[in-house]
Amino acid sequence: MVSPAGKGRMVDFKRKIRDIRDFPKKGIVFRDITTLLQDPDAFAESVRALEALLDGRKIDKVVCIESRGFLFGAPLALRLGVGVVPLRKPGKLPGEVLREEYSLEYGTDALEMHRDAVRKGERAVIVDDLLATGGTAAAAARLVEAAGGEVDSLLFLVELDFLGGRKLLEKRDVLTLVRYDSE
Repeated sequence: MVSPAGKGRMVDFKRKIRDIRDFPKKGIVFRDITTLLQDPDAFAESVRALEALLDGRKIDKVVCIESRGFLFGAPLALRLGVGVVPLRKPGKLPGEVLREEYSLEYGTDALEMHRDAVRKGERAVIVDDLLATGGTAAAAARLVEAAGGEVDSLLFLVELDFLGGRKLLEKRDVLTLVRYDSE
């Protein structure tokens, strides 16, 4: 997606994301967003563009997946005037938590959320930097629903179409700025 930057220039988000070959292992092309984050105009515009994808929806909470989801979710929540809910790896949150496990290529992992972070009937957008296979995002959605909230949509800066994560989230509204159809 190309978006007008706040200072009168266009931002081509794909050009701001660096490809790193053979990371974290041979044969993988890693989409590195740190180059976008280092450009304050591009970063600001990416948050504005993510907000525009929500197109005036009624959102009560921005739920951010650890850790790069925090980078986009927190400024988005400020723009929307709503609260932020961090989803963390196990053992990182104090107090009572809800926990949701999900499958990885080799094993399982889990996310936790404060039990009282999303209240019954609140509408949430789930934010992360990248959608790959969809397991983490699906777990995040289950956490919001376990707390009694409603998942309005899932919002990503980058989607790797070829990994099929959208299929796992098929009943949900998935919104992305940049899509890659191959490594």
